[in-house]
Amino acid sequence: MKIHYISAEHLSIEHVGEILEKHMQLKLSDDARARIKKCRDYLDRRMENQDKPIYGITTGFGSLCNISIDKEQLSQLQKNLVMSHSCGTGDRVPNEIVKLILLLKIQSLSYGHSGACVETVERLIDFFNNDILPVIYQQGSLGASGDLAPLAHMSLPLLGLGEVEYKGERRPSAEVLKEFGWSPLTLHSKEGLALLNGTQFMSAFGVWSLLKARRLSAWADNIGAMSLDAFDGRIDAFCDEVHQVRAHHGQIATAANFRRLLEGSEIVARPKQHVQDPYSFRCIPQVHGASKDTIDYVESVLTTEINSTTDNPTVFPDEDFIVSAGNFHGQPIALAMDFLAIALAELGNISERRIYKLIAGSRGLPSFLVAKPGLNSGFMIPQYCAASIVSQTKGLCMPASVDSIPSSQGQEDHVSMGSNAATKLYRVVLNTERVLAIELFNSAQALEFRRPLHSSPIIEQLFADYRKVVPFIGDDEVMYPHIESSVQFLRHENAR
Repeated sequence: MKIHYISAEHLSIEHVGEILEKHMQLKLSDDARARIKKCRDYLDRRMENQDKPIYGITTGFGSLCNISIDKEQLSQLQKNLVMSHSCGTGDRVPNEIVKLILLLKIQSLSYGHSGACVETVERLIDFFNNDILPVIYQQGSLGASGDLAPLAHMSLPLLGLGEVEYKGERRPSAEVLKEFGWSPLTLHSKEGLALLNGTQFMSAFGVWSLLKARRLSAWADNIGAMSLDAFDGRIDAFCDEVHQVRAHHGQIATAANFRRLLEGSEIVARPKQHVQDPYSFRCIPQVHGASKDTIDYVESVLTTEINSTTDNPTVFPDEDFIVSAGNFHGQPIALAMDFLAIALAELGNISERRIYKLIAGSRGLPSFLVAKPGLNSGFMIPQYCAASIVSQTKGLCMPASVDSIPSSQGQEDHVSMGSNAATKLYRVVLNTERVLAIELFNSAQALEFRRPLHSSPIIEQLFADYRKVVPFIGDDEVMYPHIESSVQFLRHENAR
């Protein structure tokens, strides 16, 4: 069993993906444990002789910040916070994203600026390691004062409240705690706020989407290359000289990747009657490349975020300093996630246009990619499906981050709506994946009509692997299982 030690070392997006994919166990490093304890001990000492109010520690929350709380009620204050803020609704957060939320919350608390107890962080680690996954809902966060509602649902099971999914079954958390011999935690001052205040809900959706975006970007190149060859497209527009004089990194990389993918193709090498291709083929380097550059930018933003302390107030033991500020505000990643949604939408948008060209009955391909059109509708409706998905995605790309609705009696008067950006991004990822799967379904079908000519060795291997799960369509048949098989192919195979 591989172990990932929670520490102050830089946590990359790629390594986060490895932790999930390889089912690694988490463990606090000695330095992380020492930082957490040092901060908690400092906070306890401060509380012994504290006369002035400290937000969220000796006061109420939000617009109730001017109401002081007796020392005897500080633990109850934190429990009340978790209970009262558990107001999520809508669809459940997928389990793999719940695990990401747990991981990112543990990482944030480990820096020793939050005031959590070691025992609280250890219990979160127990949940992660044993796949005890709190039931969290997708709707309810404004993305400033952090992800209060979803993180409250994450925290309820620590107190023996709420529900978890364990071994595929949704159960009251108290039952599962009892099975493990664990008592519900009693929160200390500041702990509830440390758990609820932060950006881990939206960050987890962002990290998951970014990991998927990398895969989909690679698949868009692979599938686009197959479509280019199946359409009898030209390789001229992918020459390096053209892209060096514009010099966007993603554009140069995309053109080079297409030259690699199509090297050795009999189809691309043969003389062409047409002088140029439609934009959906000719401008692939510019469009796919811009999405690549966006993915790189968003990764830099999210990497900073997941290596940060994002709750409030922030505790600085060495400086003898506790400050109420705004690191919980999701604006930095809200903007980035809206940007990533647009970049992924464009991969789907241009993909649908290539699908349309493949079924249009041009360049020697039969109408709707079927040998006997008329009697057979062939690939007419998969393009409809892709167009419908692309249209929905365009609606989802209205930026969430430009909106703000005041809350907490005006105390929280500008919010990021980053959680809405995150959950919309999640849907855009799934939509783009489906459109690319439909393009692969079409491009493989179209490539068959170029026989006996062959594409490049890389594309032919991709074609052969795909044909193991999705057949050539000779006459009309039920199509939706083949679309789903194409989606699963993209999820479980790696791009070439």
